[in-house]
Amino acid sequence: MKILIVTQYFWPESFMINDVVKALVKQGHQVVVATGKPNYPEGNIFSGYKAGGVQRELYEQQTVVVRIPTWPRKHGGAKNLILNYLVFVLAGLFCLPWALRGLKFDAILVYAPSPVTQTIPAIFLKWIKRAPLALWVQDLWPESLEATGFVRNKNALKLVGYMVYWIYKGCDVLLAQSKAFIAPLNEYANRSKIRYQPNSYPEQSISEQVEAPAELLQLLESRFCIVFAGNLGQVQALDTVVETAVQLKEHKDISIVLVGSGSRSEWLVQQKQEKGLNNLELPGRFPMQTMSSIFSRAGALLVSLEDDPIFALTIPSKIQAYLAAGKPVLASLNGEGARVVLEAGAGLASPAGDSAGLAANILKLKALPEATRLEMGQHGKAYFLAYFETESQAKHLVETLSAMGAGKSGINTT
Repeated sequence: MKILIVTQYFWPESFMINDVVKALVKQGHQVVVATGKPNYPEGNIFSGYKAGGVQRELYEQQTVVVRIPTWPRKHGGAKNLILNYLVFVLAGLFCLPWALRGLKFDAILVYAPSPVTQTIPAIFLKWIKRAPLALWVQDLWPESLEATGFVRNKNALKLVGYMVYWIYKGCDVLLAQSKAFIAPLNEYANRSKIRYQPNSYPEQSISEQVEAPAELLQLLESRFCIVFAGNLGQVQALDTVVETAVQLKEHKDISIVLVGSGSRSEWLVQQKQEKGLNNLELPGRFPMQTMSSIFSRAGALLVSLEDDPIFALTIPSKIQAYLAAGKPVLASLNGEGARVVLEAGAGLASPAGDSAGLAANILKLKALPEATRLEMGQHGKAYFLAYFETESQAKHLVETLSAMGAGKSGINTT
């Protein structure tokens, strides 16, 4: 197929869609990506890019990437975030029709972590290109806006709901990353257009793996380390993680290692200092290629989310990465994410926000025989291969896109 992917987030930012694109191209499909200038999660435009102008480049030497002007997220604040969302929509509406002129597509796919507004330029392109449009929903709006506290006014949330209804109406298919998303999506769209398309994670080949810094690896090997990897933001329930570290201070052979960065990085540094948490390690962010070396040395891998009904519906993408690593998983969350971990037999789960429960599970897991922990990891890996591996899920995605009734078209990606 000839596929246009519209997404506000793409390589060199670390998002699942990067590997999906590689899998699609490997399977013989032609892909063009329309995106912004990379600036997530730190908020600054990455080196080698500038906020203004349209820029073209090749991803993996095969996939054309068209980048439109971007307002960087900067260091938090509602104003910059709103401008980041708005500029992508406006730049997409004005720049993409010209930048993609002469190209035809069998299907358009929007990969949409927040904001869902990034779908608006894709709806316009759908009309211009006469290609069916699928929206891969990663966050539920307006529910996630309310859950994060970004929008609290009920009337404003109702207006967002009307916008979401209009956006969903402009799509031919809605792809739900979690089965629990289907019912909320059905409130704004006809059930007949909703499909289940889980997030995926690739099996890393040996050639793609890079060793993490020796200092970090030595730490992981010297203690029983609980590793969290990813965005250190508001919804990750880091208050619970810090409180868990407080409760485990006396256990000198246990450390919680938070690999990543985000809006709460500075707060975590302050908490570590104020509470004297020598068992809380903040090594920073590392490339995706180093995760294999980090995960393989961890005693267990941690996923946590805030205690809110909206987060009980989602499967955090790091769960797929954790299962793929073949290590035990500690889930500090409710709903779908915890269900997957327990159903896979891959680890232990405690309710969201329950620091005592998480601390108890860490001690319980550490006390298990190494063979039992190894078996948990093996169960997780088997579950991953059956339900979340990128190559197989990319094939499923193409089947869904093909079924939208796309006709043949021609495209020149040079």
